[in-house]
Amino acid sequence: MTIAVIDYGMGNLHSVAKALEHVTHENVIITRDPRRILGATRLVLPGQGAIRDCVGELERTELRGLVDDVLTRQAKPLLGICVGQQMLLERSEENGGVDCLGFFRGSVDKFPTDMRDEHDQRLKVPHMGWNLVEQNHAHPLWAGIDNNEHFYFVHSYYVNATDDAQVFGTTRYGRVGAHVAIGRDATFAVQFHPEKSSRAGLRLLENFVTWTP
Repeated sequence: MTIAVIDYGMGNLHSVAKALEHVTHENVIITRDPRRILGATRLVLPGQGAIRDCVGELERTELRGLVDDVLTRQAKPLLGICVGQQMLLERSEENGGVDCLGFFRGSVDKFPTDMRDEHDQRLKVPHMGWNLVEQNHAHPLWAGIDNNEHFYFVHSYYVNATDDAQVFGTTRYGRVGAHVAIGRDATFAVQFHPEKSSRAGLRLLENFVTWTP
């Protein structure tokens, strides 16, 4: 049993791998070898930085087709993290507009520059730090995690998914409801960083490594 963290040159690879090792006795590897990725039991698609760079590196390393194939065939569970979530949408506003993998219908939109809270106080962008996540629907990856639990975020763009049935978690930041957990078939993806989210984040990773879609 092997969990492969896909290494296409972008993302918090080692932190994610260490967090996974903390919650499982399964073999955790960081790899860009297609044979090892296809041979793994579960996959993690991380991402960090500008989305054009992430999509570009996925293509440069010739891993985009492999990821597309895994998503389409639903051969094994896949967890997207941060920009790894955003890349699964159809398109992002970042970098003047970038076409993404299109597994989920919807877009990745930029937070408004003049963000305000309910008291009309200015909010910072990027959205950085702890924020609560409302669980829109039940999902095996939410097992043992309280509704409105706090997770750790760092992002200037947010997912706006089209299909409400695929939205499993929402975070309110100012007047924006960001779809921070989305799922379909054997794929689940989150905007927050579970590897930085203390007990709740580790529980989500533990649920992922035992999840049988």
